[in-house]
Amino acid sequence: QVEVVEYGGGLAQPGGSLRLSCVASGSMFSIYPMAWYRQRLGNERELVAVIREGEKTNYADSVKGRFTISRDNANNTMDLHMSSLTPEVTAIYYCKSEPVYYRGTLHRGSWGPGTQVTVSS
Repeated sequence: QVEVVEYGGGLAQPGGSLRLSCVASGSMFSIYPMAWYRQRLGNERELVAVIREGEKTNYADSVKGRFTISRDNANNTMDLHMSSLTPEVTAIYYCKSEPVYYRGTLHRGSWGPGTQVTVSS
């Protein structure tokens, strides 16, 4: 199992950009699908983007074309580049290593503690 921690949150201007990073500790990072979730005030946690084996990615409709997820398996990191920011992006963003079966064994995922992103002028 890998443990994950997010970095890079903070305050950004509308129309600006921000990059979040997720750093994983532990082994076999590359086998895990990795994802970003967010939880806006008063709302449930929702999937923002996920990156799977072979660099296959999926995005929530609300962020398509504005957010880009990427990973670096050699350095156990995953990034979320966010652009054309709007106040609706304001949320706590969570990194998650998703559970995965690998060679007949379930490898459990884990959540990071979250990082606050605020978009405001």
